[in-house]
Amino acid sequence: MKDALQGVLVIELGTVLTAPLCGMMLADLGARVIKVEHPEGGDPFRRHAGSLYSPHFTAYNRGKESIQLDLQSAEGKADLRKLLEKADVLIENYRPGVLKRLGFGDDVLQELNPRLVRCSITGFGADGPYANRPCYDAVAVALGGLASQMLDPNEPQVYGPTIADNITGMYAAYGVLGALVRRNVTGKGARVEVNMLETSIAFSPEGFAQYTGLGMVPNSQTRVAISQSYAFTCADGKLFSVHLSSVDKFWQAFAGVLERPDLLQDPRFATPQSRTKHYQELRAEVAAIVRTRTRAEWFERLEASDVPFAPVNTVPEVMEDPQVRHLQIFHETTHPQVGKLTLMHRPVRIDGERGPDDRPPPMLGEHGEALRREFGLNPAPVKTQTPSA
Repeated sequence: MKDALQGVLVIELGTVLTAPLCGMMLADLGARVIKVEHPEGGDPFRRHAGSLYSPHFTAYNRGKESIQLDLQSAEGKADLRKLLEKADVLIENYRPGVLKRLGFGDDVLQELNPRLVRCSITGFGADGPYANRPCYDAVAVALGGLASQMLDPNEPQVYGPTIADNITGMYAAYGVLGALVRRNVTGKGARVEVNMLETSIAFSPEGFAQYTGLGMVPNSQTRVAISQSYAFTCADGKLFSVHLSSVDKFWQAFAGVLERPDLLQDPRFATPQSRTKHYQELRAEVAAIVRTRTRAEWFERLEASDVPFAPVNTVPEVMEDPQVRHLQIFHETTHPQVGKLTLMHRPVRIDGERGPDDRPPPMLGEHGEALRREFGLNPAPVKTQTPSA
């Protein structure tokens, strides 16, 4: 099978999360992605577990090649130019102005390769009052309004996985794909700009629509109350979630599962609007009922009544879930240096296929020698040891 981006060459000047995720998504679609890393230690995410091949790094870098270039040196800059002359896409997540200071401003890149799609990922945008500030996930979700829709203001605590970094990498890949499609028509490259603040805002359009359309300021309970989403603890201490939405049949079926038809007649819970208004009261009422049976007992009833439900799985439980195992998103491979690795397939099938199966993340500089030969780059610098005193 010829994959969607077969023949597309991507140069990634990416560290940590946003640009590496964008690069990995393009690699998952069949692009050739060359990750350019710093001579001293490479991508900082490599070192999160005390080695140069941390789980944090492997999670965002499958399917790539690695070369180390010193972009502060004349040789490193010349090598990057040679790579970019033949590239289709450049991805970078430096702070604004860094690439220009290295001698690769947008005008230079456009002259070097008019067909190049240049993707710049920043925290707050290329300019503006916050442009030069450092930005990380917790900063972006706070500034972009997501945190206010997730935190308890009385006991604020950041929870859960990375959000802003991940969605920014995804939006970046989306922008690159759009620019590549347009280039097929015009023959010209483009500058794609993505920042963590805007993507955090765009990721939650419902809250802004509620405010501008209804004057409602959403909080951590607004969406879950409107969608009638719940999590409960069972008699055996296990958790499950239900999502009853605004479709009455799910609420009616759930009341039947609970053996509480009287809840359907209670004026507090009779309509979607009243259930939203009295969300906490309904949650407390149902929570007490759910604690009377084990999760397995509830699941038998919920499934028989076609109520949308699921266990609240831990990460290990996800990997053992029957549907997850059926989908085969996880697979094992053996790396010649590292040994056994558990990797993910891309979650997108095209004509029933997922694309390349067995391309683990690269070791630091793993492909440097081969890439130097292929692209006619300078020989790797010889490392000299400082004489001992």
